[in-house]
Parts: sequence; structure tokens; C-alpha cells
Amino acid sequence: MLRISNREELLDTKKSSLRARKIALNVVESVLKSVDPRRIVESKMVLDGSLLRVKGCSVDLDSFERVFVVGGGKASGAMAEAVIQLLGDRINKGLVVVPRGTVKQRFIGRIELHEASHPVPDENSVAGARKLLDLALEAEDKDLVLGFFSGGGSSLMASPLEGLSLGDKQRVTELLLRSGACISEINTVRKHLSGFKGGWLAKACFPARVISLLLSDVIGDDVGVIASGPTAPDSTTFEDAIKVLRRYSLWELVPSSVKKVLSNGEKGEIPETPKASDPVFEEVSNIVIGNNGLACASAVDELRRHGLQTVFLSSYVEGQAKDLGLMLGAMAIEMVSSGNPVATPAGIVLGGETTVTVTGEGKGGRNQEIALGAALKLNGLNNTALVSFSTDGADGPTDAAGALADGSTVQRARERGMDAKAFLKENDSYSFFSRLSDLVLTGSTGTNVNDLSILVVL
Repeated sequence: MLRISNREELLDTKKSSLRARKIALNVVESVLKSVDPRRIVESKMVLDGSLLRVKGCSVDLDSFERVFVVGGGKASGAMAEAVIQLLGDRINKGLVVVPRGTVKQRFIGRIELHEASHPVPDENSVAGARKLLDLALEAEDKDLVLGFFSGGGSSLMASPLEGLSLGDKQRVTELLLRSGACISEINTVRKHLSGFKGGWLAKACFPARVISLLLSDVIGDDVGVIASGPTAPDSTTFEDAIKVLRRYSLWELVPSSVKKVLSNGEKGEIPETPKASDPVFEEVSNIVIGNNGLACASAVDELRRHGLQTVFLSSYVEGQAKDLGLMLGAMAIEMVSSGNPVATPAGIVLGGETTVTVTGEGKGGRNQEIALGAALKLNGLNNTALVSFSTDGADGPTDAAGALADGSTVQRARERGMDAKAFLKENDSYSFFSRLSDLVLTGSTGTNVNDLSILVVL
């Protein structure tokens, strides 16, 4: 079972609210176990003789001449392991693109593992996308292509349109990640700068049958947004991409080549991404097999196992991270003072993906900023803890999955000469929690179903 590597440090007896902290950390580990991609694929993909079933979709493998595997994302390596265990030599050839440093071998059976960069694409991202497109072009009408995609795929698989360089894509990605744009907006732009995303991989696979299994890291599980939808129809347009850049005041900051491509696309001089009406998608099934809701359900079960009255608020949470933290802290105060929305001892579960509009010079991530915002409100509360974490183990550009805050966080920081409000203003939540030894460290988890925030009030 995947464990929090610094669990003992987080439960140091010198810290307060130890029982609340322990429960919160147990929830983190329970959630990560529940969304292990291998377990999910094994539970959702069933082989009965030659009949392969995935949720409501079934195909007879004996009716195909060859089976190919394509994929990419933070969970794709684990998903590939599961499908090899199930199908073995029935797979003729495969390639999945995974984050650099997350695998120990180049092949799993006949599936090649290709490493690339995240969250900003690199040369290996371009090479990986090219190899996937070449593999897709090999597929014919008597072939089956199995796709395995998860969050992180947008960066790991990059194929700049003609007229764009990798540097152009890197610059746009960096600007978008710092802008406060949500993932669907970011991927709207990415899809219209790519010859791979937004359904283009499905186009390359045609006329083969395509079944893609998706581990969702997007609110609402829109298959066109997960990994930027390489095998899904795209409902957005070049015009939408331009509107996103203008909405966040990025239009004048992106490279001129990017503006030219998007403007030419808006004028119809560059083909739009494939839409739902394209006959290609008659042979394509995109199936979500795991998501944030599954993770939240696991969190609820674990909290109840500890005897807590539990409220699951939502798996659709968006907005500014610090604001969510302040709200959760205020909720804890309300629970203690009035018993609303649930009497203590209690647990609150939220999931989704917030954003951070970076204005400071610090280092941090969404979940660390949620925890820091909550700490300001939790100040002085006993027997209370808030943990917020990313299920992939990497919160923003850091090595932490998230952070843990309690009623003593602000005071312990003050004793070390740190002003919590100043750190929040500088977007420096990583430094703040690092000095308090309250970062949550899991390492790469091999999965990705968004973020969770867990509030425990005893």
C-alpha cells in the first residue's frame, strides 16, 4: 500500500490535534489505494473467453487481426501493466507516454514506455506524440486500438502544428499555468495548437475500432478535456482558444507564431479539430473508468470507519485555492460553535481542482495554498485538522502532494518568525509548510484523479 513517506514527522508528538491529524492522513492513504489505476482497470475490464467487456462496451477479440495499445498520462504506465496482465500476447504492439523518472523498465510485455516531461512539454513529448501517431497510422479496419489516457497527457504528448515550435508551446503552457485559467480553458488552447490532441489521434487510427479507457482528472469528466481528448471529438474552436488567451490577458504575451496560427484557424485557413459529427467517431468509444467521485467516496468511507459523521460536499469544486481554504476554515468554526452543517466529531470531504493566480515570487501548489488559507481561520481551534492533496503526488511545481494544517499552524509559524498572511500573499505555501514539517509527501503515486480536501473536527 502506498504510504505517506513523512507520516511520522507529520504526527510528531510535539504537534497538536494528533488524533485529527492521524485520521486525515489515514484518509489520504485510503484514497490513494482506492484509485490505483491497476485496481481500476482490473475491476472495469473483463475478459470472458475472447469477449472483452469494459463497462457497457464489448468486443470479440477474435474478430480483429491485431490489437494495438496507445496511451499517455500519469496513470498510463500502471494502466498498461494491468492490460498486459489481462491480455498478454493478444497485444501485438503498444506505446504509452509516462512522466520522466516514473518507470524502471522500457517495456511491459509488448508495450513500450516512453518518458517525457510534465507539466511543460519537452522534446521527448514531441517524439512520443509522433511515435503514437505513427503507430495509429499502422492500424487498419480489422484492427483494435486500446487507448489508456489520464491527466498529465496534455504535456506528455505534444505535436505542434505547422508554423509552431516546441518553444512556442512551452511558452504558452507556462503562461496558462500561472494565469489562473482552469484546465478546460488551458486544454482548449492546447488542442488548437496541436496535431495530436482534440481528436486528431482518433483520426489517425481510422478506420480501426478504438476503445479508450480514461482516468479523469477534470471536473465533470468531459472526455474532450481529459489529456486534451486525443481520441475524443472536440466541442471547442479556434475562436474559443483566442477568447481564453484574451480573458486572461495573455494574447499580447504569447509568441507571434501562436497568434498567427490561431487567427488563421479562426478564419478557416487551418482545419478545425474533429467534431462529433465526423464519421471517425462512429468507431470510437471513450469510457471513463475512474474519477474524483470515486476518490471522494473512499474518503467518506474512511472517515465513517473512524466514527465521524461525514458530509460529502462536492467533487466539482473550482475557484481560487486560498478562498476555498478560508471557507473550509470558516466551516470548522461554524461546526464547533453551532453544529452546522454537521455536529462534531465530523468530517467534510471536497474534491475538484482549484486554481492559483500567481502574483508573488514564492513556490507552492493549489493544495498547499488551500491549507495555508485554512490555517488562517483554524487558528486556535483544538482537535481539528485540514489536509488537502493532489492524488498524483505532485502539487503544482513541487515534490509535495499537499499540506496539513491545524489550529496551531499559525502560532507555530509565528514562533519561527513567519507571518502566514505574508507567505500566502507571496504564493509561498511550500516554504511555509516545509519549515513547519507539514508538507504531505507521497512521491509519484502513478494515478491522477484531481484533488481532495479533508476537514476533520473532533
